[in-house]
Order: sequence, then C-alpha cells, then structure tokens
Amino acid sequence: MAEDSIQTTAPMATLDAGPALLSRLGAEAVGTFILVFGGVGAALFAASSIGYVGVALAFGLTVVAGGYAFGHISGGHFNPAVTIGLAAAGRFPSKDVPAYVLAQMVGGILASSLLAAIASGGPDGFFSAARANGFASNGFGEHSPGGFGLAAALGIEFILTAIFLLVILGVTDRRATRGFAAIAIGLSLTLIHLISIPVTNTSVNPARSVATAIYSEGWAIGQLWVFIAAPIAGAITAALLHRLIFETKRA
Repeated sequence: MAEDSIQTTAPMATLDAGPALLSRLGAEAVGTFILVFGGVGAALFAASSIGYVGVALAFGLTVVAGGYAFGHISGGHFNPAVTIGLAAAGRFPSKDVPAYVLAQMVGGILASSLLAAIASGGPDGFFSAARANGFASNGFGEHSPGGFGLAAALGIEFILTAIFLLVILGVTDRRATRGFAAIAIGLSLTLIHLISIPVTNTSVNPARSVATAIYSEGWAIGQLWVFIAAPIAGAITAALLHRLIFETKRA
C-alpha cells in the first residue's frame, strides 16, 4: 500500500523519493510562509473590505499557488496535521514527519513575524489594535468571532480537518485525475474557511495557529492546544478511515 501511494505524481502528492530532504524542507517552509502571509495578511489588512468570503478565498488561493509551485518537490503539505495524517495513511514516511513539522512552523512564524513588522509600520495604533484583536488568531468563547464555545471549536476543527485530509488523500491517489489536485485542495480549504471562520476563525492547521498566537496579547497561547489537538486528531481519524474504506487491497 505504501509502495502504491508513493507512486502518485500529482501536485500536492506525498513523496518518499525524489528531491533531497533539504529541498523538500525548504519547499515546505516557503509554502507555509505563503499560506500564512497570504491568508493571515488578508485577514489583518483587508478583512474590513473583503469580508469572510475574501479571507476564505485568500487562504484557498495560497494553497493552489503553493501546491503548483512546490507540490512536485515536497508534496505541498504546508500543515503539520496534513503531514501527520498522510503518515498515518501510509502515504508519507514517518521518519520525515518531525523535520516537515519544524519546517512548516518556521515558515509560518517567519510569515507572521513579517506581517507584524509591516503592521507596526501602519497608521498609529494599527499594530496594537491588531494584537488586541488577536492578530487573526484562532479562538473560542469570547475570542470566537461568533461567540462559539469550546465544544463547538473542538468539533468543527476535528470534522473539517478530517474532511480536508480525506479530500487530499482522494485527489492525490494514483487513480485520481492528474493535474487538478491543487485546485481541488485549495477550493476545499476555501469551503472550510467559509464554514468555520465565524466559529474559530479557522485553523485546521497548527502551524497557522502557532504563527498568529505568538503575536496576540496572550489569550491565544492559552487556547492554542485546541488548534493543535483537534486538527491532528481529525487528520489521523480521516487517515484511518480512508485506509479502511477507500483503499483497494492487492490480491
């Protein structure tokens, strides 16, 4: 099964052989940088004019761009939950998971740090207001855009990450139509944001959550566990479900 899966060549596919690990890590860092810089940047600087729909599209478009630019190098995960889920599905070597997650975290934090630097050069009070509002961090309770509680946050992050991983596993399967994986995955992420921005400001990606939480005024760090645990649990559950239901066995 793992041998079959690593033969996938579509963008966003998982890779076991090919580019050297250092090249793959660089691609993951840059791809995650693009995701956070583009999506969070839209939320910080343009949400008042483009609204939830615009922010959702921004996140989805970053994945499309990153997938086509770097998917053939690293697999285009850009998300620790995706990497862990793909490993659980047998589509990615477990030995490379820690390095991928570290690269994704570095790329995300670099992006949010540059966004913070740009925000600090804005109009008087812009940066302090952005931090007071959470710096586009994920949250629940009083920090949820719609006032949703902990149970709702855990549930939606778990479910939507599971759906996201199922889409990724499906469109990168060697039997799937080639060449459209990045589009399908980007549109899926757009849909996920349209559903869950009002609930948690949408994570489904621990690297994105960590990157913004470090620039909030502190509350986001205390709630960060939700946006690490729920996406990872959702991704692993989806991986196991996919292996059980959708993968064909060799005779």
